[in-house]
Amino acid sequence: MGKSYPSDLTDLQWALVEPLLEEFYRRGGRPPLHPRRRILDALLYVTRGAISWRMLPHDFPSWDTVYSCFRRWRDAGLLEHIHAVLRTETRHRLGRDAHPSAGALDSQTVKTTEKGGPGGTTAARR
Repeated sequence: MGKSYPSDLTDLQWALVEPLLEEFYRRGGRPPLHPRRRILDALLYVTRGAISWRMLPHDFPSWDTVYSCFRRWRDAGLLEHIHAVLRTETRHRLGRDAHPSAGALDSQTVKTTEKGGPGGTTAARR
């Protein structure tokens, strides 16, 4: 394993996520070339650091490998599933209902255009 970054999963966090990834890959196929934990660490590095895929440090798997896994997991709904399971477990641990009963939106959450409605599309000029 390469060097540790602040965005890397701890052993406890990996213990929660690993069974969910293994469930996704249970149907078989080729053995992975790179450890799934390292791919997830790379994915977290990109998202937490807000960097481009191609700026991934060389001690991670190649950026296109990580991006390919990200797209596969996203398209299959795996990332949403992991998020839902972790949210539910966290809420149970805090003694709360599994699903939140309220939400809050503010102007930073809901983006709108300055000019909405039919006036937003104007005819082309000659």
